[in-house]
Amino acid sequence: MYRYLIQTGSSVGLFIFCCLLPSSLLFLAMQKPWKGRPLSNQQVVPSIINGVITALYFSMWGKGLKSCGPVRTILAEYAGAVLGVLSAALYGQGKHLWKKVGGLVAMMLSFYLLSRGWAMGTHSPFDILFCSKLNLKLRSKENLDAEAHPEEILGMKDMIVPIIAGILSALRRVIARRVSLKNQLKRRLHAITITSATCFLFPVAMWDFITGSTSDSTSQLPFSAWAFGSFILFGVILVFYVDSIAEERLHMVFSSPRHLMVAGGCMIILEIFYQMDFSLPGFLLCCIILGFGIYEATALERGKKGTQHFDSPEEMLDDMKSPLPT
Repeated sequence: MYRYLIQTGSSVGLFIFCCLLPSSLLFLAMQKPWKGRPLSNQQVVPSIINGVITALYFSMWGKGLKSCGPVRTILAEYAGAVLGVLSAALYGQGKHLWKKVGGLVAMMLSFYLLSRGWAMGTHSPFDILFCSKLNLKLRSKENLDAEAHPEEILGMKDMIVPIIAGILSALRRVIARRVSLKNQLKRRLHAITITSATCFLFPVAMWDFITGSTSDSTSQLPFSAWAFGSFILFGVILVFYVDSIAEERLHMVFSSPRHLMVAGGCMIILEIFYQMDFSLPGFLLCCIILGFGIYEATALERGKKGTQHFDSPEEMLDDMKSPLPT
């Protein structure tokens, strides 16, 4: 998807809409939310509102991917752990707030290092000083496709879009979990959420199409079976079922250090396979700092008897007895 958006210059909103439309139809066909036990308004209305958040998430995630690259965008999605700091402030966890603030500072440090190119081979100080021979083995600079469109050093302001997308991702997971805890009902409501997101993205996609067709810029949306098919299959459909299985059977939820460890390993393999501008030592350093920040931001009363540690901000908010703030 990143290479497709960079090479074609296509509209992110139009691309996301064209992927969500068949995905919503597949979810509706598989889950059939109109069948079975009738859904109450207390379940349908939050799911529709969650669709608005999902539409904003996909839009900002796509814009962040186009401007920041895949490594920065995927790691920035773990910014949803800041909800752990917010929950501590809202629910009176004042004596542990400083630990969560420390975790938040560590996360911001990781995002700053990512924005300065520490995870990229052309800008990482590790590659410049120590790892030039290792980089030559991992990727040949003659065949490096990313050299045609090298990722640049960014500022923290450029990371705001993917960071906000990460917070929206965590928020939509919290709402989905609060609405229903039963698997079958959760799948039916998720079909409504994706359909709602598709409907809310329709005017945005049409606006991009109309403004693009009246300007001198590229107005067409070239078709790429792999770009569209992979995002529909992996980015919308399978990610929901895989996350559900990982959460229910493996107890591995999103925005947790364990999830980051698995995702980081997959990212290393894909970065090397696609011959991207990648620095392994810099990437590992950013992941370690980010994982430490997530661990501290989601920890509660660690170090005492009966201590409790939450794997994600979603679990922390679920454990609270009072409802979510409006």
